[in-house]
Amino acid sequence: MKHSIRKGILLSALLGAFLLTSGCTAGMAQQPQEHPIAEQQKTEVEATPEPTRTPEVGGKGIAAVEEPEGPLAPSGKSYEYYETVEPTYVDGVLLVNKEYALPRDYGNGEDATAYQALLKLQRAARWAGYSMDLMSGYRSFETQEELYNDYVAVDGVEKADTYSAWPGHSEHQTGLAFDVGWVDLQFADTPAGRWLANHAHEYGFIIRYPKGKEDITGYQYEPWHIRYLGVELATKVHQSGLCLEEYLGVAQTA
Repeated sequence: MKHSIRKGILLSALLGAFLLTSGCTAGMAQQPQEHPIAEQQKTEVEATPEPTRTPEVGGKGIAAVEEPEGPLAPSGKSYEYYETVEPTYVDGVLLVNKEYALPRDYGNGEDATAYQALLKLQRAARWAGYSMDLMSGYRSFETQEELYNDYVAVDGVEKADTYSAWPGHSEHQTGLAFDVGWVDLQFADTPAGRWLANHAHEYGFIIRYPKGKEDITGYQYEPWHIRYLGVELATKVHQSGLCLEEYLGVAQTA
């Protein structure tokens, strides 16, 4: 009997130990295990800063560029501006005026295609009985600056700005513009001037600064200044009666 009791006590003790051990194991199984690598990755992701937003300029996602400092050109912009500015094309047409500039080193002479078109125009003018001599073609940034400063010395800034372009803003630097015939407003009333106005587009040119558009182009009427666009486009612009800025849809009051 005592043996049975001792046996029962021993079985009870073993059963209790088993249950106690099983309970601890079950409790440990319910606890989430730590994953050091995953936790490290989580920390690194949380530590990554948010990307900086690109400033929006004019509704477009382009970075705002501060204008370089330094000596100012006649336009009021820094000379350094003309070291980095890019040419502006609108519908494939190079546009140069008081707002849109050329880089300082742009161009090295007359555009070959435009010059050949000029020769055709001059031959046609001679056949019609008119002289259409080339008075001025390509001008570098430096040449235009010298010319502009000479005009300012004579007429002052305000008046010079109505007929002379700032360096970096002259169509002559493109190699696509020519002054022909007679550089004088009276040229418009001569037979040669009227012929040029009526036939320039047939050779790919427009009168770049037409009468009545001074507040848009920023320059006085220049019946001698022609700009090459190619026959098709020049004809469309001529027939529209618009200046180039208006035709391209970028007209502003100068």
